[in-house]
Amino acid sequence: MIAPRIRRRRATDLDGCVAALAEVHRVDRYPLNWPADPHRWLREPHPARAWVAVDADADADADADAAIVGHVAVHRVPSPANGLPARPTAEVARLFVVPAARGLALGGALLARARQWASARGTDLVLDVTSGDAAATALYERTGWRCTGVSTAPWTAPDGSPVSLRHYTLRPDAAPAIAARRRASSPAASRSSGGSNTSTS
Repeated sequence: MIAPRIRRRRATDLDGCVAALAEVHRVDRYPLNWPADPHRWLREPHPARAWVAVDADADADADADAAIVGHVAVHRVPSPANGLPARPTAEVARLFVVPAARGLALGGALLARARQWASARGTDLVLDVTSGDAAATALYERTGWRCTGVSTAPWTAPDGSPVSLRHYTLRPDAAPAIAARRRASSPAASRSSGGSNTSTS
């Protein structure tokens, strides 16, 4: 498969997103509980931005009908009720890649798109992942996310058992700032400048 193309999600993509999500759920049990209305689950809460990965093998002229093979969204997190100043924060959610499109680093590419969006807005990112999802956990930690704690979800697994969640955070502008300092201190940079931010593998 040619590397899929990532673009903003359109309203006409939702049927394809649901079909892709159903395949992921069949193979990986993500989401753990299949939503009663998967279209609504993908639409709400209203995302600040959402992207899809589109099968690049499909005819570009029929893009609206091209297969959706991946998806990610970011949702803005409300400011604290105590009124204390805080950096803007958004939650990465609804991240999935269909089994047939794995092995192309597509999960990381979708996360990078969310990270780019957040970095341009000075926004921190957070996400939750079930503790048993080793593939997703490995992806997040490999791409710079930091685990900040573990808690029990306010919802249960299909069999009624409790679900443990791992919480992750990422400040998208942290890594670029470090890289910029390194570039500025390198001899090449001095010469050129005149010395002067899981189912998904």
